[in-house]
Amino acid sequence: MEYTRFEIARIISARALQISLGAPVLLKNPGTNSPVEIAKKEFEAGVIPLTVKRPEPPRLEE
Repeated sequence: MEYTRFEIARIISARALQISLGAPVLLKNPGTNSPVEIAKKEFEAGVIPLTVKRPEPPRLEE
């Protein structure tokens, strides 16, 4: 699934908030203490356990 830039920003910010509140980091050695940087690295690695629900497009009735 491809994400829009808005979805990416929301995923990274939600994960950074979780990390800052004490959630375990999903990478072995993130190399930084910044929750935002850790969240970005987790997103790039594809290990963030978050999903995006998109609304269904409206149907055109004939």
